[in-house]
Amino acid sequence: MFFEYPELLWLEIIPLLMLFHYLYMELKERMPHMRVSTIVPWKKSGRSVYCVIRHIPFALRTVALVMIVLAIARPRSSGQIERVDSEGIDIMLAMDVSTSMLARDFNPDRLSAAKDIAIEFIAQRPYDRIGIVVFAGESFTQCPMTTDRSTLINLMKEVQTDLIEDGTAIGNGLATAVARMKDSDAKSRVVILLTDGVNNSGEITPQMAAQIAKTYGVRVYTIGVGARGMAPYPVMTPWGVDIQNVQVEIDEALLEEIAEATGGKYFRATDNTKLMEIYSEINRMEKVRTTVDSFPVYRELFGTYALVALAALVLEFLIRIFVLRRLP
Repeated sequence: MFFEYPELLWLEIIPLLMLFHYLYMELKERMPHMRVSTIVPWKKSGRSVYCVIRHIPFALRTVALVMIVLAIARPRSSGQIERVDSEGIDIMLAMDVSTSMLARDFNPDRLSAAKDIAIEFIAQRPYDRIGIVVFAGESFTQCPMTTDRSTLINLMKEVQTDLIEDGTAIGNGLATAVARMKDSDAKSRVVILLTDGVNNSGEITPQMAAQIAKTYGVRVYTIGVGARGMAPYPVMTPWGVDIQNVQVEIDEALLEEIAEATGGKYFRATDNTKLMEIYSEINRMEKVRTTVDSFPVYRELFGTYALVALAALVLEFLIRIFVLRRLP
């Protein structure tokens, strides 16, 4: 702890002078005397408690003055904290929202599992800018790159199917994600592309989108989600929703090609646990290198001293009014 204005501490001489004056007056009042034949009556009467209490108001006033002087001298405390500066990694999450993502080989379904695990991934990257692109038959940006984790997570929760035309436009989704970070000055730029199907729509082919990503130095990690073989899928019938097994078709060769062309890696997720492990592996591979810088942070302490002074003055007032009342 230190004082911003230590020269004001010289004012502490005032309560010291007050103390000397009080002691002088106390001794002076005891100087008058009288002769008596015996002091036995006074010995038997004992010492009144008021002889001690009457000094308390002065003590409280002195304490209040000392605290006021300390408060105006502005006491502060300083501590060292660490500031972590991110090297600068920009990440775009390109997520397939076609109706096939409602298949229930994941719990509760592919899309819900992908959203929940992506939210955990976002929470583990506090120093990166992250954005969200969704695609089906076309693509759009759900959230541009930001460090606002609460907004990002809320927008991720709002991702759902049937927002755009159905289909699987992998090329469009990847191209939109790359376009969002092509002007970024980050030292590392990454796209995590998650899909469960085969490219069947869109104006941009996945190969062309991969070349665009490579041109801008964007690394693409591709994830194919879906069980091997058959998967339960909700189908609407005249009698309601019926769960039917459908063939899982993922163009793994294409996803491997995209990842290899951009310096990334392809992963296959067959259940929630595997998908979580994939995001954890990507998190480790794209670990942020940081620089740590220490700087002092100051905390103002004058409020504590001011409160003590106020409490002392209030207590003095109450004692004078209710305990040491004087007759007019």
